[in-house]
Amino acid sequence: MKLVLAVLVLVMVVGAQAQWYHFPGDAIGGARDMWRAYSNMREANYKNSDKYFHARGNYDAAQRGPGGEWAAKVISDGREWVQGSSGRGHEDSEADQRANRHGRNGGDPNVFRPKGLDPKY
Repeated sequence: MKLVLAVLVLVMVVGAQAQWYHFPGDAIGGARDMWRAYSNMREANYKNSDKYFHARGNYDAAQRGPGGEWAAKVISDGREWVQGSSGRGHEDSEADQRANRHGRNGGDPNVFRPKGLDPKY
């Protein structure tokens, strides 16, 4: 357990480069951004909107900095891994990952926005 924790801290420090002290706060904020996008997706319950919410959650998290980007990647990859191992289609999972990467790389989430989705999202 101590070794895992030490490796995690090392990865966070190296990944954040010189601003390592911002990493934990950015990661927590990024996780909140991902949760907000997920909650909004569930609340909206709008057909064909999942890619938009994937991209938006990743975009918002990554805008916080390296910690937020790391949190978005870990959460997105973990979610797709769990859903992929549950028998969900590979094509849909890869499409979700494309939306995730698009958002994390600073792409406009509105590219995936379906017509008619409530403007509050």
